[in-house]
Amino acid sequence: MAEEKPVQAEGTRWSDLYKLEDWWAVWLGFALLAIAAMGVLPAIPTLPGWQWGGFLEAHTGGLALGLVVLAIGLAALFSVAVAVMKGREWGRFYPAFLVVFVLAAVSYILEKEKSVSAYDIPYAFWALALGMLISNTVGTPGWLKSGVQTEFYIKTGLVLLGAEILVDKILAFSGYGLAIAWGVTPIVIVFMWLFGTRFLKMLNKPLVITIATATSVCGVSAAIAAAAASRAKKEDLTVAVGMSLIFTVLMMIAMPALITAIGMSPTLGGAWMGGTIDATGAVVAAGVALGKEGEAVAAIVKMIQNVLIGIVAFGIAVFWVTSVERDSSGARPSLMEVWYRLPKFILGFMAASIIASIVNASGDGSAFLDGVLAQTKSFRGWFFGLAFVSIGLESNLRDLAKQMSGGKPIVLYVVGQTFNLILTLAVAWLVLSGVLFPEPPLLAAP
Repeated sequence: MAEEKPVQAEGTRWSDLYKLEDWWAVWLGFALLAIAAMGVLPAIPTLPGWQWGGFLEAHTGGLALGLVVLAIGLAALFSVAVAVMKGREWGRFYPAFLVVFVLAAVSYILEKEKSVSAYDIPYAFWALALGMLISNTVGTPGWLKSGVQTEFYIKTGLVLLGAEILVDKILAFSGYGLAIAWGVTPIVIVFMWLFGTRFLKMLNKPLVITIATATSVCGVSAAIAAAAASRAKKEDLTVAVGMSLIFTVLMMIAMPALITAIGMSPTLGGAWMGGTIDATGAVVAAGVALGKEGEAVAAIVKMIQNVLIGIVAFGIAVFWVTSVERDSSGARPSLMEVWYRLPKFILGFMAASIIASIVNASGDGSAFLDGVLAQTKSFRGWFFGLAFVSIGLESNLRDLAKQMSGGKPIVLYVVGQTFNLILTLAVAWLVLSGVLFPEPPLLAAP
């Protein structure tokens, strides 16, 4: 059997940029912001409250037509990006997207049912539940997987979120976020590296560093970057990603429930989740359960942490060449590796925030911005709904549980994630409680 090739870095040429999902998220986000600013977007359907027995009275034909138009429009929007990035997959994407949209719409409808809304169960829960119901019973069909674009939907929504959080608020909170995200992450990586190589005596060092990076930074994206930097084999990446997905699903359900049950503040809870839940999409999904402030804090902390992907990948590459492999003749990684690994959608988020801040500060800009955001917030909500359905459709617990076997890798992940949870909560409390520093400002408007 031929030796399996190591994971390779992606997007390392400027000519590849038009094929990268992160850039398309930025372009689509700004296209929607521009169209909303021109005032040519039609009204986005708002799902009404309803109760059992009165479904048809609440959901009229006009509402159904509006949802159909919205579904076709969003499918066209994302299909352009998919056609450029993935070519022939466009033909499969369009019908798959429409099914994902229908599931997202059903999750919104369930949220609005009066007996359900009384328990404050968010649409994110229903979207995740519907997706997991399919994936864990009949299984997600192959043709439907083309519409499962979790990170793409989330990244586009986060670019729109940037216009809702003005620069002054981001700058006021950035110090807190840096302390939580950047202060904890390197410690967790070093701890897991030493625990895996010295205590567990794992000989597969690329697997150790890939699991450590996935756990401490942001799951799949960080695992891919670390695997490429350490020249891990694809089977190592599969193990790391599989374990990350299992615990991501568990944590995004359990952490909001725990935070709410013990009465933790949305700010502290959001920061804790942003620093520990692996995937950006899962962080946003969990943050929704804590309200606007918890969602905003969780997203900001996770995006600050995401910036570390490039820095960590560069550091791993240098460490591998100079220490692990000790290849004096090997090519040294350049500082451009940091740029290549940087999640580009973060640039879109910041650019949207800067432009919105300039508009807000000029003349009648505040009222104009409110009108734009009234529409883009609705789009963002739909994008997150699509992402939560996609997370569920990707989460086949039977398949993912197979990655739990193997002994040492799962011990490494569980011990490392436990350490991460404890340290992140401690640092977040010290930073945000007002004991050592002034309490942070609110990020989200009430």
